[in-house]
Amino acid sequence: MSDANPGRRIAVVLFNLGGPDDQASVKPFLFNLFNDPAIIGLPGIFRTPLAKLISSRRETSAQANYALMGGGSPLLPETRRQAEALQALLGARLGGDEVKVFIAMRYWHPLTEETAAEVAAFGPDEVVLLPLYPQFSTTTTESSLKAWSVSYAGPGVSRAVCCYPAATGWVEAQAQAIGEKLDEAVGQPVRVLFSAHGIPEKLVTGKGDPYQEQIETTVAAVVAAIEAQRGPIDHAICYQSRVGPMKWLGPSTPEAIETAAKDGVGVVVTPIAFVSEHIETLVELDIEYGELAHEKGASPYLRATAVGIEPLFIDALADAAVGALSHVGVAPFGQGCKADWKACPHRKGRQAA
Repeated sequence: MSDANPGRRIAVVLFNLGGPDDQASVKPFLFNLFNDPAIIGLPGIFRTPLAKLISSRRETSAQANYALMGGGSPLLPETRRQAEALQALLGARLGGDEVKVFIAMRYWHPLTEETAAEVAAFGPDEVVLLPLYPQFSTTTTESSLKAWSVSYAGPGVSRAVCCYPAATGWVEAQAQAIGEKLDEAVGQPVRVLFSAHGIPEKLVTGKGDPYQEQIETTVAAVVAAIEAQRGPIDHAICYQSRVGPMKWLGPSTPEAIETAAKDGVGVVVTPIAFVSEHIETLVELDIEYGELAHEKGASPYLRATAVGIEPLFIDALADAAVGALSHVGVAPFGQGCKADWKACPHRKGRQAA
């Protein structure tokens, strides 16, 4: 049985960050990133020249890091595989409907405005906006939703999934990936480090961003799934990719690795906010933090893979997309925010209703 009315054209738009596809696109990618008001919250007259300065200064070092992955980011090819897997699954579930999955990247091609034009040409009856960010943040999902609202003027009723921090398939895929590394470390004391991309602390305390709470929600669900099979595990939450002088959420992943070394345990690190392999996993986690762990004596140092096209995760995305067809506006799939966060888009929608 179809979960939606038969015969409709349904566009599912996957949101992600994007990444440079070659060395020449590193600088414009960085400019687009830092010119986003969600990243640097200054008026455009100040933000744009600052973004130009930062992207120029970081170009060479960023190019060196992307060179370690062949010159560009693997994010788009991976996201295309996720889109293909999701389209096949949704096509099977919604057999009476025509489903097409699109990709909208925030900072590099296919950019949001490019994808918006493609979706409009498809002529959908329904548009489902589905971020590849399981946890909501103003710096990721909200930025993509705003860009879409500005860019899309085509047909169809738009419905958005704001987050899915405890979706069953997402949690099970994470638990499975971590379990494989725990098996690899059998007989050696290890601590599971749930490493999420950091954000400035003031976004949580000042602007009411629910990201930290949702990271904790995901971790609690994943730990419960692992411990149901294995018993108690040593674990901690940490945050990577800290830049600049502002206070960020902590502890940082390097700090957590050093703590593990002092405690005489190895590390299984898992990217708990990323669903694809890219520079923050393949370079930052695998190379930079791997070298740190070796230097500090945290052994073994193992890294769980991102969920990618793991069927459990693709199934969770399909569940979220189908579930979105039954609601209006923006809503979480499954458990959303526990607290009444100011930046929660579902909260804003309820207040406006």
